[in-house]
Amino acid sequence: MGLTSETTVYVMAALAAICVALLVWLWPRLAKQGLRHVLGRLGAIGVTQVAIIAAFACWLNSSYQFFGSWGELFGHVETAPVGITQAGAGNGDGTVNGVAVKGALVQPASDEQLSRVSGLPTGPAAVNGRVESVKVIGRRTGVVDPAFVYLPPQYFQKAYHRQRFPVIVVLSGYPGSIFNLAQHLRVSQTAGELQKNGQMQPTIMVMIRPTIAPPRDTECVDVPGGPQTETFLAKDLPDAVKSAYRVGHDASAWGVMGYSSGASCALQLTMRNPHVYTTAGALSPDYRVKDDPTTGNLFGSGLGRVNRINGHDLMWRLKHLPVPQVSVLVADSKHGEPGYPQTLAFIKAVRAPMRVASILPEQGSHNFPTWVREMPATLKWMNQQLTFPQDVVPRHHKKGTVVAARPKADHGTLRADGTEPTPTATTHK
Repeated sequence: MGLTSETTVYVMAALAAICVALLVWLWPRLAKQGLRHVLGRLGAIGVTQVAIIAAFACWLNSSYQFFGSWGELFGHVETAPVGITQAGAGNGDGTVNGVAVKGALVQPASDEQLSRVSGLPTGPAAVNGRVESVKVIGRRTGVVDPAFVYLPPQYFQKAYHRQRFPVIVVLSGYPGSIFNLAQHLRVSQTAGELQKNGQMQPTIMVMIRPTIAPPRDTECVDVPGGPQTETFLAKDLPDAVKSAYRVGHDASAWGVMGYSSGASCALQLTMRNPHVYTTAGALSPDYRVKDDPTTGNLFGSGLGRVNRINGHDLMWRLKHLPVPQVSVLVADSKHGEPGYPQTLAFIKAVRAPMRVASILPEQGSHNFPTWVREMPATLKWMNQQLTFPQDVVPRHHKKGTVVAARPKADHGTLRADGTEPTPTATTHK
């Protein structure tokens, strides 16, 4: 039985019901004096509570896909085979299309999670687009991470058969999953509707989780002697996507967004790797990475620990380091989310050449209904920052990229309905 299967949920629910029934039936026999009967009562109550909690946890995990398998739950993570090389010489002249390519950095994956997502495009891909279930293999890190890839209709149309496309990488929170991105955040459904209505240029959406070593939360950090999450997301993932899909090779065509800890990761990746991602959308982010019980020791020990901690403190970076030439959007609710004051402080701290926009609704919570409201405006804003690649897939595999410049949006505030930004502050100098 798979961890996320309905059979597992029903079995666990049945076991919980049996435990409750046995507790009621045995209670009169246990209701006697003496150490043995007291221990019996405590044991019966404990077993029943564990069974009930396990049944509830299985149902919750089946609904939100926090962990996709028993191996993930117990920390047994798939690793890449030895000797992985990029496919297609980096030209991105083909898609996965359900066919495994030996040695490819993007491989087909099971459709088990994807089949449970509602509202995905159906019918001809050249008319409605397509979502693929894949696994991304990290050439440097050896990480194997599941992903959903949304390809717009134009990707399959003859007029675009040599055209490259901009990319937005979308990150889940912790423990999170790509199922949450597709089903509850509705990334591909929202992007598809915006592109269909002409409010967003054709863009490839890569939905992936930053939790590469479950159940540990690595917060997009290269842990000394541990998981190399930043390397995977800033180097392995772009390389893999470029090897399998027709995407832009210049950083101006790449953006990254996320919610909760995925939002924090999006800001970290963009500000720390502006040569990879030039645009970030952050829904309810934090601005500093710190150790907690789910992360363990992220920064190691010794003389370099303080520098590593400061390097992942965005407010410290804005104060002490050169500001990267990137554009970021931050979203936080004035009432209902605890991070609002920190978001205002971050906005105030940003200075040129970095640009910042914001979505600051009056009410909202740290949950999917709030983030779904903010999604259309965030995607439209990010899309305005990204350059549509002018280079094409070469007929004779010639190398070289020509990218047309595109003006950046001004520092301002977006409304949650996606209307034009209203300036709220002047550009920092």
